[in-house]
Amino acid sequence: MNYPKLFAPLDLGHITLPNRILMGSMHTGLEDKARDYDKLAAYFAERARGGVGLMVTGGISPSIEGWLKPFGGRLTLPWHKPRHRKLARAVHAEGGRICLQILHAGRYGYHPLSVAPSRIKSPITPFTPRALSARGVGRTIGDFVRCARLAQEAGYDGVEVMGSEGYLINEFIAARTNRRNDAWGGDAARRMRFPVEIVRRTREAVGRDFIIIYRLSMLDLVEGGQDWSEIATLARAIEAAGASIINTGIGWHEARVPTIVTSVPRAGFAWVTQKLKGEVTIPLVATNRINMPDVAERILAEGEADMVSMARPLLADPAWANKAKAGRSERINTCIACNQACLDHVFQNKRASCLVNPRACHETELKIGVAAARKRIAVVGAGPAGMACAATLGERGHAVTLIDQAGEIGGQFNYAKQIPGKEEFHETLRYFRHQLDDTGVEIRLGQVADAASLRAGGYDEVVIATGITPRQVSFPGSDDPRVLGYLDVLARHQPVGARVAIIGAGGIGFDAAEFLVEHAPSSTTDVARWTREWGVDMQLQQRSGLQPSQPEAPARQVWLLQRSEGRLGARLNKTTGWVHRATLKAKRVTMLGKVGYERFDDQGLHITVDGKPQILPVGHVVICAGQEPNRRLADELIAAGGMKVHVIGGADVAAELDAKRAIAQGTRVASAI
Repeated sequence: MNYPKLFAPLDLGHITLPNRILMGSMHTGLEDKARDYDKLAAYFAERARGGVGLMVTGGISPSIEGWLKPFGGRLTLPWHKPRHRKLARAVHAEGGRICLQILHAGRYGYHPLSVAPSRIKSPITPFTPRALSARGVGRTIGDFVRCARLAQEAGYDGVEVMGSEGYLINEFIAARTNRRNDAWGGDAARRMRFPVEIVRRTREAVGRDFIIIYRLSMLDLVEGGQDWSEIATLARAIEAAGASIINTGIGWHEARVPTIVTSVPRAGFAWVTQKLKGEVTIPLVATNRINMPDVAERILAEGEADMVSMARPLLADPAWANKAKAGRSERINTCIACNQACLDHVFQNKRASCLVNPRACHETELKIGVAAARKRIAVVGAGPAGMACAATLGERGHAVTLIDQAGEIGGQFNYAKQIPGKEEFHETLRYFRHQLDDTGVEIRLGQVADAASLRAGGYDEVVIATGITPRQVSFPGSDDPRVLGYLDVLARHQPVGARVAIIGAGGIGFDAAEFLVEHAPSSTTDVARWTREWGVDMQLQQRSGLQPSQPEAPARQVWLLQRSEGRLGARLNKTTGWVHRATLKAKRVTMLGKVGYERFDDQGLHITVDGKPQILPVGHVVICAGQEPNRRLADELIAAGGMKVHVIGGADVAAELDAKRAIAQGTRVASAI
């Protein structure tokens, strides 16, 4: 068998799971409105069909006070059950199992009705919570129990009690947020009473033949969190109270340590789960940055956990499990942990999706069916938009020719994969190579397409995905050979000296800065190096797992510059931008805004900052000042007429190399031809 540990059954007593894959909870935005539950059912059904052993819904509140946001998803009343019954039935029809996650947001609630153990405001929400009274605590426990019973009546196979990541239960456990001195606070034993009572009373209410997963915060990563002895004691108490499985929770949302972004090594926190082995006898689930079967198999084979949890990887590829089991792991569309279409969308109150799989959460709308008539189609440009479009066209049965003047597919992805923390783009390119091959796309590399050859080629339609051209910046000395474009650095590997200025502080400028400050390529598996850099105590001798960070010295002295005033990187993605800013700060990168560029000479780069002159003593300047659409070929074809032309990706809109938009646009255009 391929991956024998991963696909070994797991006996929970009343039910046996077919494998060790848990689809972890992730909010999609479809949970919040009853009208979206048919779409949510299709989303879960596709992943059950893909072979997942057990899945968990996005967080559902047990009360109005526990909402993540006003009118968010909740299960509190009998007439809420029919919408949830749709999910359970859809999953069971595909042979799957599903649990409802009960999540009380506590002080993370983005509304004025939020409550918490103590009246302490969160640093990431605008509302100060009301402190629960002793009676309110008892009522809240009852809310959890009622929600679990309603879930059971709706047909779910179990519930997951969300006890981590800084939500209400975690707030009760940690001295950071629990300043009470009653039966529910004070010493550690009283602080942990709240979750233990929830699990105990829930088990009494639902009986033995119902799964109760408890999401245990094993590493708080915030000041004033738990120490390891408290975590182990709570785990034993949760088991005794009746939990079936303990799932690992890592970090609070306000932590200074990233936990799920691309730069976190694969399985970067499995060692935490392993430390709890032997403390309890029920199955333990490892989580965070487990995205490929070999990683999951190693965790199980080395005894670090009994199951593995994946959320975003199953957004990226709903057939992940079936592909792994069939020995087709090279066909998995791997999650790259970019967060751009999943978490970033949720924080913007938009429906979640996936950068590498735009069908995620849009299964009922973006259908990839066989085309009504087979056409001959040329796709010019093998970057993200062109690859996605060509593969989708091929999947639909069209005769597709993909043309690119480069010697390999990938376009800008071939530069992005060199950036420290973005090595997962290698996986996306591997996936598309196989997808193009499997769908019969003819690939012509090293060939320049022109309007005449395309018109003479007998194509029914042409898709132009020719990407971008870097925007130039002109100032005295900008023609000096030491003034480089970002492609000179990332594509042509021209040497850069010990001191360098980067003009442009968008996404490309930040990427170039991270590339230039690193001595050597980072690794997706070097957990020890990463934990040192971010200050995570792998021995767990420090409370909350925090210790002083030990960043490596930068390879170069770098200045990152932008013309506009304001914080650099303000337009970076919400859930990952702070990580990039923190990384460059740790590498002592100087960031300057409101910069004017005067000239470059042997003294360095002459600039003004807020009108005041400075000389940066740099030997090189790298231009990262944005891009322009490369539309020349598209404009020629459109002007000539006689052929249907589609323009996608950077050739359509050159906006910070937006791969999310490019892949989605390529897929949608192809699905409509």
